[in-house]
Amino acid sequence: MKIILTQEVSNLGAPGDVLEVKDGYGRNYLLPQGLAIGWTKGAEKQVVTIKRARAAREVRDLGHANEIKAALESRTYGLAARAGNGGRLFGSITAAEIVDAVKAAGGPILDRRRVELKNAIKALGDHQVQVKLHPEVTAKFTVKVAVAK
Repeated sequence: MKIILTQEVSNLGAPGDVLEVKDGYGRNYLLPQGLAIGWTKGAEKQVVTIKRARAAREVRDLGHANEIKAALESRTYGLAARAGNGGRLFGSITAAEIVDAVKAAGGPILDRRRVELKNAIKALGDHQVQVKLHPEVTAKFTVKVAVAK
């Protein structure tokens, strides 16, 4: 099955990539999740628009990615969340909340889809977060979750 990715999919490709995938994977996962659209000649024309939007969001080059990495790793970012007994959160911290905290602290603007959370953040304290800025650059920084007042 031939598809066009509309969002980044780990180990598969980036938005605008035209790929050949197994029928079941495309039909049962990629298309229903909105991660891809079926390939047609009309949809092929949308690839230019998708790639233009991706270029606007993307880090310019390796040097720029390293600058952003240095800015991210130089500080700790704080988040306030409601918590119950024992420091357990009501819900969890999302990638969007992390991006907002970095932006509010004067850090660089990040794409929430590039934030990689190994485990869900469901407790108070310090947590390591990774952001894939470039295929060769991954930034690791600390998010401190405290009780909201």
